[in-house]
Amino acid sequence: MYEDSGFHSCPAQSLYCKFGKDKGASEIQISIYNGKDFSCECREGNIEKLEQANSSSASIKLIVDNKTATASTSDLSESTFEEAILNAIERAKYSSKDKFAGLPPTTGIKPDIKTLDIFCQDIEKMPTSDKVEYAKNMEKVVLRDTRIKNSGGASVSTSIASRILANSKGFSGEYKSTMFSGGVGVQAGSKDKFYEDYWYESTRKLQNILAPEKIADIAITRVIRLLGAKKIPTQVVPVVFDPQMSASLIGFLISCLYGSSIYMKQSFLVDKLGSQIANSNLSIIDDPTLPHLNGTRPWDSEGTIMKKTEIIKDGVLKTYLLDTYSAKKLDMKSTGHASGISNCYVAPGKVSQDDIIKSVDKGLFLTNTIGQGTVPTTGDISKGASGLWIENGKLTYPVDEITFTGKLSEMLQNIDMIGNDLTMKNSLSSPTLKINNISLSGI
Repeated sequence: MYEDSGFHSCPAQSLYCKFGKDKGASEIQISIYNGKDFSCECREGNIEKLEQANSSSASIKLIVDNKTATASTSDLSESTFEEAILNAIERAKYSSKDKFAGLPPTTGIKPDIKTLDIFCQDIEKMPTSDKVEYAKNMEKVVLRDTRIKNSGGASVSTSIASRILANSKGFSGEYKSTMFSGGVGVQAGSKDKFYEDYWYESTRKLQNILAPEKIADIAITRVIRLLGAKKIPTQVVPVVFDPQMSASLIGFLISCLYGSSIYMKQSFLVDKLGSQIANSNLSIIDDPTLPHLNGTRPWDSEGTIMKKTEIIKDGVLKTYLLDTYSAKKLDMKSTGHASGISNCYVAPGKVSQDDIIKSVDKGLFLTNTIGQGTVPTTGDISKGASGLWIENGKLTYPVDEITFTGKLSEMLQNIDMIGNDLTMKNSLSSPTLKINNISLSGI
C-alpha cells in the first residue's frame, strides 16, 4: 500500500538513528507517517467535494548535549533525510541547554498489535462509490422529513495510516490503523428562530458504524427537539448533562491535568495529587488497550508503552497526564500521554438517564453549549447553553439563550448521579451526569 512512499521500515529508521548519533546527536528519534485519506461532502443530493490523497511525512527530534532541535520533511529520500538530520544537529548547538531534555527509557516491552484490532481491511478496500452512497443516503433521510428546512451537508471520510517510530535508545515499532467517519448536519425552524444540529459517528471497524439512516434520524431528533425554545429566569438548579455535554465537561478537566499545565502553574489542579477533587462517585480511566476503539494505540508519540491508567478513583486525583519532558520537570514518570488521552472515560453508574431526569423536580437537561468559556488556571466556566427544561421529573419544553456559570472544582464535588449509558465511541466518553447547584442566567 505504501510502496511509493520512500523508506518506511523500522530497520531503515534505526539506520538513520545511527547516522544521527555518528554525526554528533546524543539522542535521536525518528517517526514516519504514511497515510491514505479520502473525504467527500454532499449537499442537497450533489457531491460538493471529493478528495483522495496519499501523504508521507517524517519528523525528527534530536538532542545534542541537552540541547533539542526538531525537523520535518515530506521528502523521504536518503539525501533529504540525512540533510535534515545534519541541519537539526547544527541548529541544536545554538539552542539553550535544558537538563530535562531527553527521550524516554526503553523497556523492551512490546504490545501485541493484533489484539488491539485497529486495522480493518473492509475500510481499506471500500469502493469510493459505497462511501459516496453512504453520504447521500444520510441526506436522503434528512431531506424527506418535512420538519427539516435544509440539510447542513453530509460527509464521509476514511483514513488508512501507518505509523513507525524508532529511536537511538533501541525502541522501534510500527502499526497500521483505519478510521471510517460519517455525519450529517440539519437545519429546522423559521427565519425568526433557526436551529442547527448534527450527528457524527466514527469507528475503526466498518461493521461497527451505524447505518446512514440511523445517523440521519439522530440528527433530526436532536434539532427537532429544539423547536419552540423558550427563555427561563435566572436561577440555581440541578443540571443533567447528556453524554456529549458530560464528555465536554470532563474534557475541560482533562485539559487541566496535562503535565505542561501543571509545571507552568496554569491549572487549578496544581499540587492536588492525592486530593479529593470530586465526589466519591466519580472515577475516570484512560485505557489504550481496549480493542478496536478510536483511541486505542500501542504507544505514544515518544515510544512510551501505554497502559490502563486510573486518573481519578473514587473522587481522588491519582495522576497527572505526563510525557517524558513534563515528567522530568515534575520529578515523576511518564504516563505515556505525549499523544494525549486514548480511550478516556467516566466509569458508569447504575442509574438510567430516564431515572436521573425523574429525580429532578426543576432543572435543565443540557444538550448544547456555545463558545469556549473555560479558564484552566481557576477552573471557571461560563458558556452559552440550550436544552430541555425539566419539571416534576419530566422533559417539558426546549429552552435556549441561557448561560451556565460555575467553578469546575465545585461542579465535580456536586456530581449527584452518574448514568449507566456509557458508550465508548470517542477518545473521551462519559455517561449522563447530574450536577447540583449550577447557576443559570436567563431573563
